Amino acid sequence: YDSYVASAQMGAGILECDVAFTNDGELVCRHAQNDLHTTTNILTTPLAKQCTVPPVLDAQGKLTNADSIECRTSDISAAQFKTLTGKMDAANKKATSISEYMNATAPWRTDLYSQNGQVLTLKEHIALARQLGMKHTPELKAPAVTMPFNGYRLDDYRQQLIDTYKAAGVPASDVFAQSFNIEDLDYWIKNEPAYGANAVYLIDDSNETADDKTFNKNDASTWRHSLADIKSRGINTIAPALWLLVTTDGKGNMQPSEYAKQAKANGLKIITWSIERSGPLTDGGDWYYSGLGDAINNDGDMMNYIDVLAQDVGVQGIFSDWPATVSYYANCKGLK
Repeated sequence: YDSYVASAQMGAGILECDVAFTNDGELVCRHAQNDLHTTTNILTTPLAKQCTVPPVLDAQGKLTNADSIECRTSDISAAQFKTLTGKMDAANKKATSISEYMNATAPWRTDLYSQNGQVLTLKEHIALARQLGMKHTPELKAPAVTMPFNGYRLDDYRQQLIDTYKAAGVPASDVFAQSFNIEDLDYWIKNEPAYGANAVYLIDDSNETADDKTFNKNDASTWRHSLADIKSRGINTIAPALWLLVTTDGKGNMQPSEYAKQAKANGLKIITWSIERSGPLTDGGDWYYSGLGDAINNDGDMMNYIDVLAQDVGVQGIFSDWPATVSYYANCKGLK
């Protein structure tokens, strides 16, 4: 809850809920279907026993399976989910105690604002976004269970997301449903065309790599779908990872990638993700800066990155873990 309010205070205009489901069919906000062990306090509660792979302690109380613990939203009910508190997403997979496992926040992040974090259902998230005057971008997360699950089918999941917004009276124009699974968008476009028109196809190298290829943002033969194919399916907006949209000229200058150029040429709107998920950029950054090492060597280069995305690539929005940075840039440039 607090992080969502903070994002509004920092100038964000759209609020994201990564949508997962509980074992009684309620939709809740969680970054993945199977991340409760790293994003909540579940391991310190009796609910830990219900986890798909619960923590195992030996006779001396030593944690013996830190590398395999897994707790899913589908392991518990919505009422049980609401008893949990959120925390910074982190885990020590070599820990020998529960506290050591949980207290693993990266040194460049802080837990100062994540004490007793309130977790939300999708319905609560919608109400909060409306209260804050923000639009909505729910992401349908890939199920971590075999579907159907207790009779709950994948199409039920797809439809329930849209039905929740319809029941809340949120107009389709204010909802930008997202997924990394292109078949989810196919479903929305066919069955809920008003909402499908705004649906966003999330893209990274794992879901858009052609068979037996290595993804290359500057080589269309390595892409699973051409940008023309994506557009022809009725998809109007794509959201590639940051680094897929930017390349360098070999001289330390960032510029649009071939992927970005073809997206624009095919009339696709572009948003991208996610600024400020990485640590300090003195070593060139991590996955979010892939292939840009010759142009990234200090934290100030993040502003250069944002500038190329906004001015040269022409993205309409940037997801961020700390929206103030993007808001600062947008304010300086007179953008929304």
